[in-house]
Amino acid sequence: MTQTMDIQENRTTAPQHIPVLPEAVCSFLAPESRTVRRIIDGTVGYGGHSSLLLKCKPEAELLGLDRDEEALAATRERLAFAGDRVHLMHSDYSRMADRAASLGWDKVDTILLDIGVSSRQIDDAERGFSFRFAEAPLDMRMDRSRGRTAADLVNTQSEEDLATIFRDYGEIREARRLARRIVELRQTKPFLTCGDLASVCDDVLGGFHRSRGGRKGPPAPTLAFQALRIAVNGELDELREGLQTAVDLLAPGGRMAVISFHSLEDRIVKNFIREMAMNCKCPPGTPVCICSWRAVLKPLTKKPVEADERELAANPRAACAKLRAAEKL
Repeated sequence: MTQTMDIQENRTTAPQHIPVLPEAVCSFLAPESRTVRRIIDGTVGYGGHSSLLLKCKPEAELLGLDRDEEALAATRERLAFAGDRVHLMHSDYSRMADRAASLGWDKVDTILLDIGVSSRQIDDAERGFSFRFAEAPLDMRMDRSRGRTAADLVNTQSEEDLATIFRDYGEIREARRLARRIVELRQTKPFLTCGDLASVCDDVLGGFHRSRGGRKGPPAPTLAFQALRIAVNGELDELREGLQTAVDLLAPGGRMAVISFHSLEDRIVKNFIREMAMNCKCPPGTPVCICSWRAVLKPLTKKPVEADERELAANPRAACAKLRAAEKL
C-alpha cells in the first residue's frame, strides 16, 4: 500500500482525528530510502501519525508515549494491526529515554513530537480545553490522574502570577487587567467552569483579542485558555527537556520531526535546531575557536512545513501546524 493510500485511509476511517501534515511526516521520517527499526512517537495521541509510520515501515517497532490514558486506550485499538511491534506507555515524552531503556533500546532511528492538544481532546467537553462548552469543568490537564487544574490556578494564583501566565503564554496585551479582574471576581465566586472564565475574558478583552497593530485576532478567551493550558501542563518546559532528550537518544543518521501549533512552541524548536546545527558557539570576533562545539544536527527544513490548500480544506485545524525536521550527525 502506498503512503498516499495510507494517508487517505486515515482521513476516511478516523474523521474525529485527522493527523496533520501526514505527507510531510512520512516524507521526512519514513521515506523508502531509509531503514527504520525503532520509532518513538512521544505524543502518540490517538495514533494517527503512528499508524502511518508503521504502515510505511512494516519492519519497524514503535514506542508510543502519551500523558492521556484515554487516548492510549483508543490508540491500542487503532494500532492493533501492528501486533507486538507496538509498545504503548503512559508517560511524559521528556522521559522517553527511560521508557526506551525499559525495552532495551539505547538508540532509536526516528522520533516524532506532535505538540499540543488534539482535536478530540478539544471536542470533549469534560476535558475543559474549550470555551465553547460553557458548563464544562475548568480542567485542561492532559493527564487527569495528577496535577493542578486550570480552576486551581485561576482561583489561587496571585494577580502577578496570573498576569505572567497570560502575558508569557498567551501573549495577551491586557494580561495585567485580566488578572486583576479575575482576582476581584473570585473573592465572591470561584471560577469553576469554562463559561466562568470565558465571560470575564469577553468582558475585559472586548470580545476579540487585538494585536499591538490593532488588528482583530481570535476570540478573546482563545489566548487565555491557551495560556492556562500551557501553564497547567508545563508544556514549554516539557518541550525544552524533550528536545534535548530526543537528540541524545537518536542514533547517528536518525531523524526527528516536531509539529507545533503556536509561535511560542515553534520559536523554541527553531532556536533549538539552529543551536544544535552550529559548528562553534564562541562569541563573535573570537579569532580561534576555543569551545570545541561541533554540530549535532543537520536541519532538514529551512522554514517550517505548513498545510497546503488541499489539507486545509479537509482539516481546517491544520492551519496553525508547523513542522520542523532535523537529522542526527
